[in-house]
Amino acid sequence: MTELLKISLPDGTTREMPEGSTPADVAAAIGPGLAKAALAARVNGEVRDIGRPFEGDAKLELITSRDEADALELARHDFAHVLAEAVQALYPGTQITFGPATDDGFYYDVMAPADREPFSMDDLPAIEEKMREIIAADKPLVREVWSRADLIAKWEADGEAFKAEWAKELPENEELTVYWSGEPRSDGAWLDMCRGPHLASTGKLDPAAFKLMRVAGAYWRGDQRNAQLTRIYGTGWLNKKQLKQHLHRLEEAAKRDHRKLGREMDLFHLQEEAHGSVFWHPKGYRIWRELEAYMRRKMDGGGYREIKTPQLMDIRQWEQSGHWGKYAENMFAVPDMVPEVDEDGDGPAKPAVEKDADWMAIKPMNCPAHVLVFKQGITSYRDLPIRLGEMGCCHRNEPHGALHGLMRVRQFTQDDAHIFCTEDQVVEEVRKFCKLAADVYEDFGFKFSIKLALRPEKRLGTDADWDKAEQELRDAVKDAGMMNEEFGWEELPGEGAFYAPKLEWHLTDAIGRTWQVGTIQGDRVLPDRLDATYIGEDGGKHRPVMLHRAIFGSYERFIGILIEHYAGRLPAWLAPVQAVVAPIVSDVDGYATKVMAKLEAAGIRVEGDLRNEKINYKVREHSLAKVPYLFVVGKREEEEGTIALRTLGEKDQQVLSLDDALALITKAATPPDLRA
Repeated sequence: MTELLKISLPDGTTREMPEGSTPADVAAAIGPGLAKAALAARVNGEVRDIGRPFEGDAKLELITSRDEADALELARHDFAHVLAEAVQALYPGTQITFGPATDDGFYYDVMAPADREPFSMDDLPAIEEKMREIIAADKPLVREVWSRADLIAKWEADGEAFKAEWAKELPENEELTVYWSGEPRSDGAWLDMCRGPHLASTGKLDPAAFKLMRVAGAYWRGDQRNAQLTRIYGTGWLNKKQLKQHLHRLEEAAKRDHRKLGREMDLFHLQEEAHGSVFWHPKGYRIWRELEAYMRRKMDGGGYREIKTPQLMDIRQWEQSGHWGKYAENMFAVPDMVPEVDEDGDGPAKPAVEKDADWMAIKPMNCPAHVLVFKQGITSYRDLPIRLGEMGCCHRNEPHGALHGLMRVRQFTQDDAHIFCTEDQVVEEVRKFCKLAADVYEDFGFKFSIKLALRPEKRLGTDADWDKAEQELRDAVKDAGMMNEEFGWEELPGEGAFYAPKLEWHLTDAIGRTWQVGTIQGDRVLPDRLDATYIGEDGGKHRPVMLHRAIFGSYERFIGILIEHYAGRLPAWLAPVQAVVAPIVSDVDGYATKVMAKLEAAGIRVEGDLRNEKINYKVREHSLAKVPYLFVVGKREEEEGTIALRTLGEKDQQVLSLDDALALITKAATPPDLRA
């Protein structure tokens, strides 16, 4: 008699199924609708192929397109395999390597046959068409377990040198799997080495839901000493509508690219002579100054005291803090140099390195220096909490390929602060910060979510301290009323810093992208390593808890996010030029100058456009420059003491008295935290 397997379902019911049954059989037993919709299965917590037999009793969750995250991962993985199959079908002799799913699609690294040039954008239409043929053929995707020796022999026989190299490194005792596209070993069947899982067949993919986007060079296994490959990128979705929405987002993102707008608006530039650092132009630095003034007001109101600490510190300080051991490759370090004597007097002395010179490191972060400030003098528990803030300039040795405009740089300035407090004060201090951060992001028009990054595998400190620190952050968010669906609360295992868990604020911009900016971390490690203490009520020495926190994160990146969020049309209070006065005819230049003077007296950042150009030309030019307000004046306006006000983004103009126009712009130009 065949033994029946007990399959437990999410609703608490159990199905008895014969040995050899698959999740697909369970779906069919429940109903034809589910059988058609089921894409894959989670068996005892592991995502598997819908047709893979159960090994015994199991807990089963069927995955459909409603489970979007899982379904997208599966679809993108399959699109990558179909891409590789299409390339080899069109260009025999192509070698394949790896092809994972990505956040918005997939890619596959391939090497073109020896008799042709590497793949280019010109090849993508033909590859796309072949992919659609493979999808339309509805080829079954069949999993098999192979031995390591058979895998190596297969790849060597097929001339797949990269796959053979990888197969030779796979462990003997690990279950090694391949997937066939088509009936195994039949004519036209295609094979790849893969752990899976996959959809049941290529026909489960929507042929209208993908697009190949670009090609790029890539090295085998990411090592520039190895062979150069071609990486073919694609974006893949569950249906045509999702693809269309994604392509629209990309188109909109390209229009909003802060590097493009930064050039058009004359805000900043980047160049090789200072790779990874920003040259701020007057208009761009005006935005910076407004943000800095805003943040100083917020910090002053929150009880922070601003300090300034050195850029260079002895390497031993970084060793003691733990940063050198964990972060050295991202730090710039130099020996303490001394000048040589210029004996012949024909030029400046060259720097030299003393035999036993101390090594100095440019700070990648401000926290060790803030501990050194805290340690000056004797601190009583009555003095706590102490909140030290700094607009601290930091340097990190980011790889060249990772640098991206303002979003990722080597030199950046943080709105950084550290709160030194007692154990009993931690939750309240974090709660206050949650409220402060929410106020700031709301002032800039952002919605946000909050996530808790938990302990990583490699970390400093005791498990007891980590338990306490993680729970304190949870309690603070709960007390702030933000541990709920509205604020997208989520916990992220393994993503904390090596010394502390952290709360992260993720902003959502105008086109739905998310940006991780602010953080607060509850740290007991650094105060211990750097011997920070305060005198407690009992007269003894105690360790403070150190809360690391930032809201903007870095000024550079936050400005880049703002430019893209607003598509360059910054709120009037942030705009570098808030108004331009443009006369229609030169006869009213005198009146235009009076209007400018009145605006300047009210603190408005105003420029005059007195060029002998048509007014439509001026309107167009200043609209492209994203100036919020254009004050147009002609003879009638001069006679009546009015202006014609054009507001950026609006079709119609308003004719207002100068006083009314001044009141309107003054209100808009007032920072949100200073408005009544």
